[in-house]
Amino acid sequence: MKKRLIALSASAAALVFTLSACSGGGSDSGGDTPDSGTPSGTAISHIHGVGIHPSDGKLYVATHNGVYTPDKNGGPQLVGDRKDDFMGFAIGKDGSFLASGHPAPGRDAPANLGLIESTDTGRTWKDKSLSGEVDFHALDQAHGRVYGYDSTNGLLRVSKDGVTWEKRGELRALDIAVSPDDPDTVLATTESGLVRSTDGGRTFGPGAKPLMAYVSWTAPRALYGIDPTGRLNLSGDGGKSWKEVGTVPGGRPQALTAVDATRLVAATQDGVYESGDGGRTFTKRLDVSSGGGH
Repeated sequence: MKKRLIALSASAAALVFTLSACSGGGSDSGGDTPDSGTPSGTAISHIHGVGIHPSDGKLYVATHNGVYTPDKNGGPQLVGDRKDDFMGFAIGKDGSFLASGHPAPGRDAPANLGLIESTDTGRTWKDKSLSGEVDFHALDQAHGRVYGYDSTNGLLRVSKDGVTWEKRGELRALDIAVSPDDPDTVLATTESGLVRSTDGGRTFGPGAKPLMAYVSWTAPRALYGIDPTGRLNLSGDGGKSWKEVGTVPGGRPQALTAVDATRLVAATQDGVYESGDGGRTFTKRLDVSSGGGH
């Protein structure tokens, strides 16, 4: 039985990491589906990031076909008019959005968007750096720095201003998280397990179990990780030990963001869910049509 469970975990991990790359230029798979039965007549899929705006608590969801927020009926409403493939996505403490990815089909832009920024909650975007060079699949902001997993080149990059970047260690990862206490402690989810760096991402140690697909670390003693099957885990010691606290409904995970020590948002195959009690219970915030994440 133990060997079978290990095999199942490995298969789930392979599935998550195989689906971790969207093609450049944006494809027509996934995305909006008219008359899907949601209140707005729109369905979303292929979620790459979720976040809560710090001032008004509004939910934003970055997808393969644009950034969405719940409308007055609870259905997904497109923010702005850009339906790009938004990959890495993060909302800063000041409410600004950072993202990366690929342009929508037919839009005149480089295949890799580099780092882009919005200061009006996603209605408009401006190029910030690395346009045409990099597709960040994961972004984190901490200690006045931007940390980005550059999937184009398979390495971690770090910047103090989002413009000038330092290349750090090489790795193949799905998600990253930075310690809220220490700018040099960086975690990354990989096929071999959770890897840790204590030198700012220049080098990483071996993978450790349990296997995690996504991690989010906002409060010092509240590191959250979701495994490839949707089980949510909590670590109070920076990932050295874990306790399972619940299961996010809806199947395979697509994104995870911890707002604080007890509030978190997670996207799975059938919905975007929010918890206010540390992952013990969840409320669906948006419907999601079946489709892969990242």
